[in-house]
Amino acid sequence: MEKKTPILEMKGITKRFPNVVANEQVDLELYPGEVLALLGENGAGKSCLMNVLAGLYRADEGEIFIQGKRVEINSPRDAMLLGIGMVHQNFMLVDTMTVAENIILGLSDLPFVPDMGTVSKRIRELSERYNLQVDPESHIWQLSVGEQQRVEILKLIYRGAEILILDEPTAVLTPQESKQLNRIIHQMTREGKSAIFITHKMEEVIAFSDWVRVLHKGRLVTVKKTSQTNPQELARLMVGRDVLFRLEKKDRNLGGVALELKDVQAVDDKGLPALNGISLIIRSGEILGIAGVAGNGQKQLVEVLTGLRKTTGGKIRIFGEEKSNKSPLEIINTGVSHIPADRIARGIAGDMSVANNLAMKCYRKPPLAKKGILHPKRILDLANRMIELFHIHTPTPHTHAKFLSGGNIQKTILAREIDACRGLLIAAYPSRGLDVGATEFVRNQMIAQSESGTAILLISEDLEELLTVADKIAVLFEGHIMGIFRSNEADTERLGMMMTGMKEGIGELRD
Repeated sequence: MEKKTPILEMKGITKRFPNVVANEQVDLELYPGEVLALLGENGAGKSCLMNVLAGLYRADEGEIFIQGKRVEINSPRDAMLLGIGMVHQNFMLVDTMTVAENIILGLSDLPFVPDMGTVSKRIRELSERYNLQVDPESHIWQLSVGEQQRVEILKLIYRGAEILILDEPTAVLTPQESKQLNRIIHQMTREGKSAIFITHKMEEVIAFSDWVRVLHKGRLVTVKKTSQTNPQELARLMVGRDVLFRLEKKDRNLGGVALELKDVQAVDDKGLPALNGISLIIRSGEILGIAGVAGNGQKQLVEVLTGLRKTTGGKIRIFGEEKSNKSPLEIINTGVSHIPADRIARGIAGDMSVANNLAMKCYRKPPLAKKGILHPKRILDLANRMIELFHIHTPTPHTHAKFLSGGNIQKTILAREIDACRGLLIAAYPSRGLDVGATEFVRNQMIAQSESGTAILLISEDLEELLTVADKIAVLFEGHIMGIFRSNEADTERLGMMMTGMKEGIGELRD
């Protein structure tokens, strides 16, 4: 039987950054009609390797072959012309442009003045076909993180790439949508297209891929056929130890009401209703999970709770005090910590050091400051302690935060917010983009914080995470609470259905 020719070969790829070797002599092969899962813990070099393939980075050493022919990829345009499309973990979108403008940006076969009506119609057709709903006329800055992810997926589909690179594409999808994406990918591979899939969800590796390659500290350490491995083995290969996929929570006595929302209403950036009478209660020591497809009010809910958006009605009480429409600083001084959904735009200051980012919540007070004067040594001591405690991989505490991997940026935010928390933690997608070992660590931290008396509002599209960590789960749809349920009485299939507006299947919790 004749051996297939690889559609893609990467040979001896090496990429260096200051103080870091991101990829070292990495080889990769991808065959027509196959899906390759690329795994590794945070900072292992997965996204860097794919950024080389997508033309965002130039390799210091190595060669790339497409259909057996050596190619030079010096820009994303080069990659696009070679049929390579990538959905990035950190979105590559222009905030001030519309969805439709972003999707066609850079295409060379368009007239000087594109017919945007035709473009928008095509985007709507693809949105409906693949259940990736988004308004082509919306500006990117108006969209939630999940909606921006959908734009990236639509852009790849619209351009008809032959090699699809998917970096955590299901992070903001319901289980049903993830299954639909799986069907889309396999439909494309049946047509001869190929895909490289980066994910930290082991069940997706098994469901989506044909082959698995594992990177560790920039080197390729394992190549396996997916049918010959399992989630436990893959997790062990990634992080070098066994990982628990289910966590045990201790029974605990709940304290008083930490957060109470009563008929809270708010509008989105377009002035349209986003929260439509939200009422809920979280007690000290309790984790309440919010399940919902991105764009159903999660962003606005977090923003009204953290002082970043005004309410148009209703009351917010934190530890019994009225806190509706207070400033972010006043909310922080109340003891509230916030892990934001968009870690780049709102979670860090990229041009500041890791140490200064870690001190950002407590630099105003002793011991880091006295009479308005900062103490750099104390800031460095705090940073070193948190870097060790939260396993943040950074060359030094003085490294600019923007040079860290996405997962390590997330760990930096998590460390800062948990350290500064004084009773209420608003956590939006805290484990998004983290490897299985780091995800286990984050979930354990959530549980440990609740056991110490912290009330936690946990927003996530990862239903397995909510079922594992939360005590109760509220389903949010079009700004309404569809119901609040005990996590041990729910399952992913039914919750996923409710996230799309269906009410059947779960008995609502009655306190």
